[in-house]
Amino acid sequence: MDKEIKDKGVKMDLSSVVAKKSEAAQYMEDEITYVIKNFGKRDPGSQGEKEAVDYMAKQLEELCDEVVVEPFDVYPASFMSWIYISVTLMFLAMLTYFFMPIVSLIFSIVGMVIMVGQFLLYRKLVDKLFEKKTSYNITATKKPTGEVKRRIFYNGHPDAAYEWPMVYHFGGKVMGAHLVTVFLGIGYMFAVIITAIVLRAGHAAGQAGIINDGGAGIINQLGFGALAFVPSFIGMFFFWNERRVCDGANDNLTGCYMGIAVLKALKDAGIEMENTEVGVIITGSEEAGLRGAKAWAEAHKGEYQDVDTFIYAYDTIRDLPHLGVCTKDLNNLVKADEKACELFFNAAEKLGTPVKKTTVPLGATDSAAFNQGGFRAAGITALAHDLQKYYHTREDSYDNMDKECLATCFAISVQVLEDLENEAKED
Repeated sequence: MDKEIKDKGVKMDLSSVVAKKSEAAQYMEDEITYVIKNFGKRDPGSQGEKEAVDYMAKQLEELCDEVVVEPFDVYPASFMSWIYISVTLMFLAMLTYFFMPIVSLIFSIVGMVIMVGQFLLYRKLVDKLFEKKTSYNITATKKPTGEVKRRIFYNGHPDAAYEWPMVYHFGGKVMGAHLVTVFLGIGYMFAVIITAIVLRAGHAAGQAGIINDGGAGIINQLGFGALAFVPSFIGMFFFWNERRVCDGANDNLTGCYMGIAVLKALKDAGIEMENTEVGVIITGSEEAGLRGAKAWAEAHKGEYQDVDTFIYAYDTIRDLPHLGVCTKDLNNLVKADEKACELFFNAAEKLGTPVKKTTVPLGATDSAAFNQGGFRAAGITALAHDLQKYYHTREDSYDNMDKECLATCFAISVQVLEDLENEAKED
């Protein structure tokens, strides 16, 4: 490395690395293609996921000072199988509504608790009801030449999703409308059960004799109204196809190789940081409810607190017009770290490629688990909220990537690193 770059007070300039963004994008595309063609399907906890992790670990060993692979337990089917449990409970609630409303209320409450906890909050409510498998995380770090004053981790997940047939056959808007209908149906059932209980309680207390005066008819009519939601509930049984695993080129090998590409570009250019530690975190089983990131945050609780440390969780870097920083994550319930977001926004502006301020209104990135675990993180995505046909479908393969989007995101990611290094020099 050039001596003047090493000298304290002289700003680090990574413009030569940024200029290689097209080469970096080609490298990412080539590696993603190789992984898909050689390691089979990579559903959470699968052999394919493990082989991909082993391959990435070997690549990182050539680029980093330390690479650690950590196994963790995962119950892959549990995350989406809340559908079978909750929907079945809703059908039982419909059945018992007409003659045992209290039992119906219990069924509906349990169904809603599982749906909210497992799907909306990504909690582990029913995990252990399903088969246990082993997934893996990688933590790779490249030390600076001097004192560590800043630290950055680039994150991605190597596992791929099970296909969402409705998105593939009908598109994201139809799937979104379907989910809204299901949630409305669950809310409707809960409301009419409460109404029935109140009306029956009023009758039992002798208040206006409402059951005899048409109240029973009202209760039955409300119950029959729930039948309108039956098709939507049945449709949920076909929401995901666990027999077909996507290739996961964009979601999310793009995230994995974003950080690996940065480290490779630095090595190829012969550049080392003086005060910024650079690392990559590969977190398995994200598609099983952020389980890898949750396991990593738990395993490393209290670590990396010595200096400002930022984790950028890249997920589905596919559509350049939608490249953005997720200021809110996990169904908009978890805030991203403000400084991490600001760094990425500022870096993009310096390069003349401003990015969007976005959120994750449905689903989550690993950033949510990192932030919940006490780390400073932000999610970086590049996909429309109106989910495209490639998202969680068989079309998410190596022949359906956006190299310009990869190149742009790479350049911004390098600029963030440069800004952190220069910030460290000012301390």
